[in-house]
Amino acid sequence: MGAYDIVFRQVFARMDPERAHHLAVSVIRVIPRLGLTRVVRRFTAPDPSLAVEAMGLRFESPFGMAAGFDKDAESIRGLWALGFGHVEIGTVTAIAQEGNPRPRLFRLVADRAVINRMGFNNRGAAHAAENVRREAARAPRPIIGANIGKSRVVAVEDAVVDYRASARLLAPVADYLAVNVSSPNTPGLRGLQDEALLGPLLDAVLEEAGSTPVLVKIAPDLDDESIEAVARLAVGKGLRGIIATNTTIGRAGLATDPSVVEAAGAGGLSGAPLKERSLEVLRRVRAAVPDDYCVIAVGGIDTAQDAAERLAAGATLVQGYTAFLYRGPGWARQVTRGLARLRTTAAAR
Repeated sequence: MGAYDIVFRQVFARMDPERAHHLAVSVIRVIPRLGLTRVVRRFTAPDPSLAVEAMGLRFESPFGMAAGFDKDAESIRGLWALGFGHVEIGTVTAIAQEGNPRPRLFRLVADRAVINRMGFNNRGAAHAAENVRREAARAPRPIIGANIGKSRVVAVEDAVVDYRASARLLAPVADYLAVNVSSPNTPGLRGLQDEALLGPLLDAVLEEAGSTPVLVKIAPDLDDESIEAVARLAVGKGLRGIIATNTTIGRAGLATDPSVVEAAGAGGLSGAPLKERSLEVLRRVRAAVPDDYCVIAVGGIDTAQDAAERLAAGATLVQGYTAFLYRGPGWARQVTRGLARLRTTAAAR
């Protein structure tokens, strides 16, 4: 058992999950404030051989932090210091909001998973845009993506205007935009994945984005026909990529006591249990889009082997978040070092 495992079991596992998250964010934000970024990067910087060119951008590695961890773009440089090649901030909404009532974040330790119904808690697109603007002006830095969603107080029929407002603020400062229509924690949001509703929404975001690449993030709970329809729509509209996948509303096959799962209640499940379905969706998406189209795989990625499996299945980039809670601050370094070793071994065969 490693040092972080001991700390997790003795400290973090006994702490309210959301409080533990805020503590972790605070620590990560301190890294650049204390001038420690260069020092930490000596141990965490990915091997140059891992660099990826995608969407006209250069990612120093294929492994990045998924949306959900840094909701307000306050930990970008700290996460980069820890070895993440890109950071997707958000989900950000045009209107600042508190999110759903607490408790809203639950660990399923036996499954190395999390259930969340955070509800897009964030300080709004204007606040995030200013933070991204500041970080984007620094060099060197990671690629910065901005994940945008629907404000809770905005009706579904007014979603286009709402997404347009966020895109207008964030497109000029972010390296790419991710349109989130797949979180299960905002009423009516997943309905926007319907082709008839999604088309006009994507048109509006693309108009505001200009030359900034736009991607769409889809749910793992879509059936195969719907996945293929969204993929065709994304390509046809001129989006630069698809992110597969968001969290799932499914609860099948969990090792955690059913009473614990039931007590946690509604929300999106992320972590190891999502691995197989996320991989299935990735393969379905890759088969439906051009070979050079950017597909970002996320869901159940824990180890370098997991990341390598997604890349072999056609992912351009990979993202993670939940395993960070269980692996600790050395996780990105473990994944990127492991990827480099796997590639060296494969090349030597």
